[in-house]
Amino acid sequence: MKLPVPKEESFTSAAHSERVTARIGLALAVTFTTCFVTGLISHLIQHPPGWFFWPSSPVWLYRVTQGAHVISGIASIPLLLAKLWSVYPKLFGRPLVRSLPHALERLSILVLSASAFFELLTGLFNVAQNYPWNFYFPEVHYAVAWIAIGSVLVHIAVKLPVVRRALSKVDTEPELARDGLSRRGFLRTTWLTTGVAVVATAGATVPFLRGVSTLSWRSGKGPQRVPVNRSAAGAAVIPAALSPDWRLEVVSAKGTKRFSLAELTALPQTTAELPIACVEGWSQSATWTGVSFPDLLKAAGSEPGRDASITSLEKNGIYATSVLPGEHTKDARTLLALRLNGEVLDLDHGYPCRVIAPNRPGVLQTKWVSGVRV
Repeated sequence: MKLPVPKEESFTSAAHSERVTARIGLALAVTFTTCFVTGLISHLIQHPPGWFFWPSSPVWLYRVTQGAHVISGIASIPLLLAKLWSVYPKLFGRPLVRSLPHALERLSILVLSASAFFELLTGLFNVAQNYPWNFYFPEVHYAVAWIAIGSVLVHIAVKLPVVRRALSKVDTEPELARDGLSRRGFLRTTWLTTGVAVVATAGATVPFLRGVSTLSWRSGKGPQRVPVNRSAAGAAVIPAALSPDWRLEVVSAKGTKRFSLAELTALPQTTAELPIACVEGWSQSATWTGVSFPDLLKAAGSEPGRDASITSLEKNGIYATSVLPGEHTKDARTLLALRLNGEVLDLDHGYPCRVIAPNRPGVLQTKWVSGVRV
């Protein structure tokens, strides 16, 4: 027995009205655009083109932009589901394709939906540091982001007249149709669900929400009250980091200078309150003490304000090396940290020394430093 195929007009719930779709679509446009722009900022910091500049002040700026990236992405998930629910009866409209423009519009919606789901779901897996795929997440996530935002812009351009009509016309539609939630009820449920999703996870980056963020993926728990993404055992650096022969090698135009841990400790020490802010969206403020990069470069016979390539004892990690721009090497708050929260740096936090610089992603705050090349 074949079940009858429903028609678009068979769906009478007020949740499927143009007005509902337009209002949710506007909210989704805001969250998705915020997610794209802040994600683009993070990508440019990690892979800077020649024209790009990222300041060392204020120290909390990356913490805010990357936190906003993850929070807006999480907020987009219930909004996207609600928007798709409000428009899915259109799948049963007949004829399926009325014209070439209509076919292109449907194709663009397919691309938009697929790329948006890909971005949001892979991003969610990333914040949980769970990677059930074989591709390199940052590269693919960045590429698909451009497809998604391009699809959003095309969709807005096509649907702008419909959105304007839906939001500006006199409301004559019944508040409660024959079945389902009222329009207000559906919208309130959508806003409430989005708010709960944000509050339940935002504690990873918003300190005052940590007590209520039951699904937050990071907290202050960890060695020296700071979370750890990659341990010393995972990086396979324990023997080299604990070796009495360890030396920090600083190479500059004036030659090569090597510092033992005792010699680094004997240099002028600087203490700074700086957040560690990771690309997964979590962040944690801490008190760091060590040799400021201006002092380190001067001790090696070089000048602050020059780019410096940092090398880790870790050999196989993607971020085993990083580049500190001159903007950061001249900032006295950029440290070769030796202590964390008043204690000798824990092995998992980068002992014997690590980089901690203001307003930088955590993946660029190289741990287990073995060399600096100016």
